[in-house]
Amino acid sequence: MRTALLQSSGRPGSVVENLKVLDAAADRAAAAGAGLLIAPEMFLTGYAIGDDIGRLAEPADGACAAAVAELASRHGLAVVYGYPERDGGAVFNSAQLISADGTRLANYRKTHLFGCFERDHFTPGEQPVVQAELNGLTVGIMICYDVEFPENVRAHALAGTDLLAVPTAQMHPFQFVAESLVPVRAWENQMYVAYVNRVGAEGEFEFVGLSTLAGPDGVARTRAGRAEELVLADVDPAFLAASREANPYLEDRRPGLYGSLA
Repeated sequence: MRTALLQSSGRPGSVVENLKVLDAAADRAAAAGAGLLIAPEMFLTGYAIGDDIGRLAEPADGACAAAVAELASRHGLAVVYGYPERDGGAVFNSAQLISADGTRLANYRKTHLFGCFERDHFTPGEQPVVQAELNGLTVGIMICYDVEFPENVRAHALAGTDLLAVPTAQMHPFQFVAESLVPVRAWENQMYVAYVNRVGAEGEFEFVGLSTLAGPDGVARTRAGRAEELVLADVDPAFLAASREANPYLEDRRPGLYGSLA
């Protein structure tokens, strides 16, 4: 499945403009044969928008979800996008997967909040593994900081995730996560990992870009630079199966020794 990574911070504070950016990226991705487009963390509203997070937050089935479903259906590709989700009095840092026919397939709430900014504005999610079937692949979702916890990604591996979509707001000086940690996560868990970042200055943050799709061999199939960019790479089920046979980490585990980790 050809997968498109939209590296962009969009237009912070303007849902209307961000939907236009997403629509244009979907058009380009579909023309290039992509079956899935992944946008960054909090893409629909912007990340460093302070109290506007609460004002712009919507339910998972709200007007923004309907707008993304319409563009996904019109362009004929699935979309993963980050947004602030309102559920009653709580606001979550969420990411949602919508299929190429506009069906809402999965919604994930970030479980590990990074820093005072996120803890001040969001409630942490409680479900570590969220997955859906898409074009013959099991696609899992997590968000940014979550991928830095090896237990999180291993839980996805044990649950059978083939492609882990990670909308991200990775900031300076932590670019080593994109450069080094993400390929290692893909290797040690024998899956594809798509890490899709914001880019440029936004509020107090400087997002570093470097979006990548890493394969189960630990090799980046594509990597963006430090500017707004749409990059593409293929997720190959046959290569994944062969890699898992050659590198049987999951089969060779000894869970009885790991009790102290929890």
